[in-house]
Amino acid sequence: MDEHKLALIEHLQAHALRTDGPFRLASGAISDWYLDGRQTTFDGAGARLIAAAVAAALLPEVTAVGGMTMGADPIAIATAMVTEPPLRAFSVRKAAKDHGTGGRIVGPISETDRVAVVDDTTTTGASMAEVIDVLEGEGFKVVQAITVVDRSGGSAAELFVGRGLPYAALVTPHELGVG
Repeated sequence: MDEHKLALIEHLQAHALRTDGPFRLASGAISDWYLDGRQTTFDGAGARLIAAAVAAALLPEVTAVGGMTMGADPIAIATAMVTEPPLRAFSVRKAAKDHGTGGRIVGPISETDRVAVVDDTTTTGASMAEVIDVLEGEGFKVVQAITVVDRSGGSAAELFVGRGLPYAALVTPHELGVG
C-alpha cells in the first residue's frame, strides 16, 4: 500500500471512523460502525489526502467532478483544485429549487464535460445512482463513479458495472479495520 493511501486510511481511522454503534445508515441498515466522512473531507489535511486519492483514480477524460450535496461537495471542490488542468466541481441538490436558476445541478459544468460522480461513503450505491440519473437526464455524460469508502460488499461495483460505468473504491472496511 502506498504512503498516500496509508495516510488517508490513518486520517479516516483517527477522525471519521466510529465504532461505538449501533448506527442507522442512510440505507436503513443498522451497523456497529459508522464513517462520518465529513470529519475528514472538511478537514484541510484530510481534504488534501482525499483529493490526491480521487485525482489519482480519475480517468484521463474526466473534466468535471461532483455528486450529491453535501457528502460529495468537499471532495469535488478539493479534487478540482489539485488536478492539472483544474477540473470543474458541481453539486446535485436533493430536490430542485423553484427560485434563482432552479434545478438540481449547481456548478460550472456543461454538456460537453465528461463527469466523474463521487461520494464519501457508499452502502448500496443508490445515492450515486440517483446523481447519475439526474445528470444523464439533463444531457451530461457520466464516465466514472468513485467512492472514498465502499461498505457495500461489492454490490455498488456490480450496480455501476451493470450500467457500463467504471467504479473505484479508494478504501474498504477491511483496510479501516472494521466490517
